[in-house]
Amino acid sequence: MFILHCITKSKWDKAKQSPYYGRESVDTCGFIHCSSIENFWRVASNFKEVEEALLLLCIDTNKVESVIKWEDHDNCGRKYPHIYGELNLDSVVDVLPFLKNGDGDFIQNKELEQLIL
Repeated sequence: MFILHCITKSKWDKAKQSPYYGRESVDTCGFIHCSSIENFWRVASNFKEVEEALLLLCIDTNKVESVIKWEDHDNCGRKYPHIYGELNLDSVVDVLPFLKNGDGDFIQNKELEQLIL
C-alpha cells in the first residue's frame, strides 16, 4: 500500500541529505501526517495558500520502519495514516510535484493512479 506526505521543496532538499525525516513533526505532533492517495484531495486544500513549491512523497507502507496508525483525529468519518516516528527515506518510492490549477486547487498526478491499483 502507498500513502502520501506533502512537503515543501526546500524541506525535502534538506531532508534527503539524511536517511530519516520528520523529527520536527514527531516532536511537535507526535507523528507525521499522511494521507491515502484516494483521500488526498480532501486534505489538499490545506496547502492551497502555500506559495513555495510543494512535493508529494509516495511512501511504501511495507518499507516504513516506524509504526503507522490509521486514525480519525478530527472525527470526520475517515481514517488517515499517521507515522509514529521518523520516516526512513528508503521507503519513499517516488517524489512528485504537487500540481495545482489556476485557482490553486489540487490536480491529481497521473502517476498516482498507478499506485492506487
